[in-house]
Amino acid sequence: MIPNINYNNLKDSYLFAGIAKKTKAYLEANPGTHLYRMGIGDVSLPLCSAVIEELHRAVDDQAVKGTFHGYMPECGADFLRKAIADYYRGRKISLSDDEVFVSSGASDELGDILDIFGHDKTVMIMEPAYPAYVDANIIAGNRIIRLSAGEDNGFLPSPAEIPTEAWGKADLIYICSPNNPTGAVFSKTALQAWIDYANQTDAVIIFDAAYEAFIEEEAIPHSIYELTGARTCAVEICSLSKTAGFTGTRCGYTVIPHDLERGGMNLNKMWVRNRTTKTNGVSYIIQRGAAAVFTERGQQEIHENIKVYKENANVLMEALDAVGITYYGGKNAPYIWMKCPGGMGSWEFFDKLLNEIHVVGTPGEGFGSCGEGYFRFSTFGSPKDTVEAAKRLKALLENN
Repeated sequence: MIPNINYNNLKDSYLFAGIAKKTKAYLEANPGTHLYRMGIGDVSLPLCSAVIEELHRAVDDQAVKGTFHGYMPECGADFLRKAIADYYRGRKISLSDDEVFVSSGASDELGDILDIFGHDKTVMIMEPAYPAYVDANIIAGNRIIRLSAGEDNGFLPSPAEIPTEAWGKADLIYICSPNNPTGAVFSKTALQAWIDYANQTDAVIIFDAAYEAFIEEEAIPHSIYELTGARTCAVEICSLSKTAGFTGTRCGYTVIPHDLERGGMNLNKMWVRNRTTKTNGVSYIIQRGAAAVFTERGQQEIHENIKVYKENANVLMEALDAVGITYYGGKNAPYIWMKCPGGMGSWEFFDKLLNEIHVVGTPGEGFGSCGEGYFRFSTFGSPKDTVEAAKRLKALLENN
């Protein structure tokens, strides 16, 4: 038996594992040092009270025969699918409940969704990109077209920038807006161009909307389905991890419209078949907690937490503005993508921050080769640590 040889094509170390290894080694050599962690995008605030109360009620339900729940529907409980669909309908997006699929998180779905497209496909990934896009497709044995994004296009490439030899070759196109890691956001016009391209070339867009709750500007689309033609070319994947602090609770959702067909096959029906084969559903307790996110009270409470993270972004942006550093993001996204000072490499800058001011961020090179020379800060840390980290960062940049 020969195992999946595509694993040989993966880089030796996943980006965040590499960061963890470096920080662990530093702490072992310097015990007792407090690190200001603004690297991995884990949240620091607890679940809101509306969610906690519903989780407790759901636990109590499991203690009583009359309200006990065993296996849940593989595609999601009706009450949660409706709550999510209502959330979309509140934005005047036409969506039926059975077009929503409940998952244990966006990261799981980004890999699992490849099942319905088979292998030996060509995928287009805009880099810098979330590393899982690339790794999942390497594991699947797919060909990758890397479309570079940079300062010249505001880290938002358009179909017009696709090389001639690659035009129309992509079966799948990954779009993340607000973007991880750059924080850049697609306008309606820019996103419409990709929808038109996908429909024209028979490609499918995998739209990662994990950070939609951080959008401030009215003109920026929260969902790809706000735009014309998206229902015939796009799958949308979203998460409650950053929206509602579910990083340790794990729940997300995927939207696949009934209109989405390729090769005479309906992708919504295919995903139903996939889920009923490969999962036993997300737990009742978790789904009850997730449903609370979409209540009026839940929405108010999660946005209070998001305000804290946005204030963290303001603190970091003020520090960078004070020293004249170029950066992106921060306004509509929980990430700040800064240009490394003095032409430094991204891992070189990582080491400098760690060793000199005890701040941990994420080297841009880990998001693709065109991320070299850039650095990502997460704004999910505690306000106290963010203020101190920004102070140290400003002083370091002023003196170098």
